[in-house]
Formats: sequence, C-alpha cells, structure tokens
Amino acid sequence: MNTASKTIASHDPASILIRMPEVISIVGLARPTIYKLMRQPDSGFPMPVKLSNSNARSAPVAWVLAEVQAWTRARIAARDQVAA
Repeated sequence: MNTASKTIASHDPASILIRMPEVISIVGLARPTIYKLMRQPDSGFPMPVKLSNSNARSAPVAWVLAEVQAWTRARIAARDQVAA
C-alpha cells in the first residue's frame, strides 16, 4: 500500500470526496449512466458536492465516498432480496 492509499484508508469515508473516475470504478457504470441516475430521484444515486462556487456546467464536483459505497451496498442487497 503506498503512502496516498494509507492516508485515504485512515480517513472516514463520510468525509472523503471522490471524483468521477473513482465513482465509475466503484459502481461499474459509465459517466452518462451515472448522470442519468442522478436525474431519477427513485434511483437513490448520491448527488455530487460542488467543489467551487461556479455555476458553470463544467464546474468541478465530487461524491462522498461513503454515499457511493452505500448506494452500491443497496444495489447488492436488492439483488439478494430478489434472489431469496
């Protein structure tokens, strides 16, 4: 484990912000699908946190790691309920 990984691992996931490449890696979905899910309130996909005061369409955003992980766990739990 490198130094950056050790630092991240020692922090609370509820306070770690991750960018789109990490979100894509965790949930296994493409960028357009993630944004589509965010527009669907019933999907429960977490909303991003604005990283600047800019209102431009390309303004930087990030997601809370714990929220993305919780959404992923919910998808797994839903699968397991259907299978049971």
